[in-house]
Amino acid sequence: MRDNIVLQCGDCKHRNYVTDKNKKKTTQRLEFKKFCRFCRKHTAHKETK
Repeated sequence: MRDNIVLQCGDCKHRNYVTDKNKKKTTQRLEFKKFCRFCRKHTAHKETK
């Protein structure tokens, strides 16, 4: 039921985080504000394919 997804930084496009989500309940793409160690600041991280 739950699938692993990868979160990508919106600024530098590095793939930093892996999490999971329930695709039946959450159909839209996730977006979190998380710390990027390459940019060294908090940026928006969006779900990638």
